[in-house]
Amino acid sequence: MIDQVVAAYRSRQLVLFVGAGVSMGLGLPSWDELIARMAKDLGFDPAIYQTYGDKYSLAEYYRIQKNTIGPLRSYMDVAWHHPGVDIAASRVHELIAKGDFPLIYTTNYDRWLERAFDHYGQAYQKVVGVGDLPNIALGVTQIVKFHGDFDEDSSIVLDESSYFARLDFESPLDIKLRADVLGRSVLFIGYGFGDLNIRLLFHRLASLWRQASVGDPPPSYLYVPAPNPIQEAVLQERNIYMLTPQVDDPGQGLVDLLETITAT
Repeated sequence: MIDQVVAAYRSRQLVLFVGAGVSMGLGLPSWDELIARMAKDLGFDPAIYQTYGDKYSLAEYYRIQKNTIGPLRSYMDVAWHHPGVDIAASRVHELIAKGDFPLIYTTNYDRWLERAFDHYGQAYQKVVGVGDLPNIALGVTQIVKFHGDFDEDSSIVLDESSYFARLDFESPLDIKLRADVLGRSVLFIGYGFGDLNIRLLFHRLASLWRQASVGDPPPSYLYVPAPNPIQEAVLQERNIYMLTPQVDDPGQGLVDLLETITAT
């Protein structure tokens, strides 16, 4: 299976999808810490507030009460980019920046992928919305901020309403994603099994392939810290295959995987 991933990478047919787990490796705050901040701003006990809904509905309530997510976005921007983070210390970010990935999608709001590319002197183009699409240059890595970017408040997918809108997969960015992914393999890193929008995406893509009757879609891959035979069977129905580390440390396992893929 690794040989297939390497072959897709070398033919520039591998899309990298980067999730929150990669940013967490930099020591950034977790969703639990973000929810605790919402609770504090709204005058709730954090432990009690967390019992009132999932993360998206709690963020929705915050937006309703504040009539904006502005204060929360400002807090996140500062907390996610504190000066103590040393991007040069992240081997994962180095391998991504120095790798030859033509397309990198991320559901992370933070700027650490872009800062890694800047740090290592690698060219890239950030894509946040439809206004960025006409300016895409050939031969330059695209970093597509699929859940938004701190530089554009309106782009951030944080509360329930914005999350449901993202699940519609009907925006110009969604159409670009479908076009980019439909004929390529995708490698997911930094995601868990519970990321519903990613699972829904591949359910829809698998349906599109069946309707088109053009054979099997290219396989895609999900790196996870440990085996899970139930999820493995579910994902394989959508032509997604699990990759698990060959060492005890999942972080080192991800480094090993990226080193193997990007080796020249």
